[in-house]
Amino acid sequence: MKKSKSLYHGHRFPAGVISCAVRWYHRYQLSLRDIEELLFERGVIVTYETIRCWCDKFGAGFARRVKAARRKPGGIWHLDEMFVTLRGEPYLLWRAVDEHGAELDILLQKRRDKAAAKRFFKRVLRSSPVPHKIVTDQLRSYPAAKAEIPELASVKHVFVKAAARLNNRAENSHQPTRERERRMRGFRDPKRTQVFLSSFGLIRQHFALKRHLLSASTYRKQLAAKFIAWREFTEVTRNPSTGF
Repeated sequence: MKKSKSLYHGHRFPAGVISCAVRWYHRYQLSLRDIEELLFERGVIVTYETIRCWCDKFGAGFARRVKAARRKPGGIWHLDEMFVTLRGEPYLLWRAVDEHGAELDILLQKRRDKAAAKRFFKRVLRSSPVPHKIVTDQLRSYPAAKAEIPELASVKHVFVKAAARLNNRAENSHQPTRERERRMRGFRDPKRTQVFLSSFGLIRQHFALKRHLLSASTYRKQLAAKFIAWREFTEVTRNPSTGF
C-alpha cells in the first residue's frame, strides 16, 4: 500500500513550527514580524515572508478542518454587513453567524444590492443547512434576494433596527475583524483579504472559549481539548509547547 505524503512534504521546518506559526497569526493580534521574533526566541530562525507563505498555504485548509469538526450550526442565521476600506476603495464584508455566535461564512463584495445579497445567501447555503429563521437589519436587498431562492423563500425573516442594537449577535461578530484591521493597518488586496478573514474567523473561534461562563478548571479542560483537536487538524503528533 502506497503511503500518502505528509501535509508538510517539501518543507524543511518541522510540522510543529509551521502549525504553531499559523495558529498564532490567526488566533492572536500578532503581525508576521511578531511571530518571527517569537520563533527566534525559541531557536527557530525564519523570515516573516516565509511565515506569510505558510499562512497562505495552510491557513484555509486548517480552517476547513476546524469547520468540518465543529458542532452542527444552529437554526437561526444572523446576517449583517460592515464597511471596510481596501486601498481607499469601500467594500462590504457580509457575515453570517448562528444563534451561538459561530461564524457560518463571510463574503467581501463591492455592493450591497439584491445581487450581492443573493450571492451571499447561496454561498452560506453551500456549507450550512437551511435555517428556520433569518435575522437581518432593514436593508431591502435581503428580502428581495431571499424571495428568489427556493430554499429560503418560506423561511421566517425577522427585521431589526440597527439603531436599537437588537441584532447584537451579528454586530458583535464584527469586533474581532475590526481589531485585526487596526492591527494590520488596514486590509489591502480583496482576494487576500477574503482568504485571510475566512480562515481567521474559524481558527480564532476554535480557541475563543467563553471564559467568563466557565470555572478555571473547566476552562483549562476545554482548552486542552481544543489543542488536542488542533494537533489532529494539523497532523502534528507532538505538543509544540514541549519543544519543536
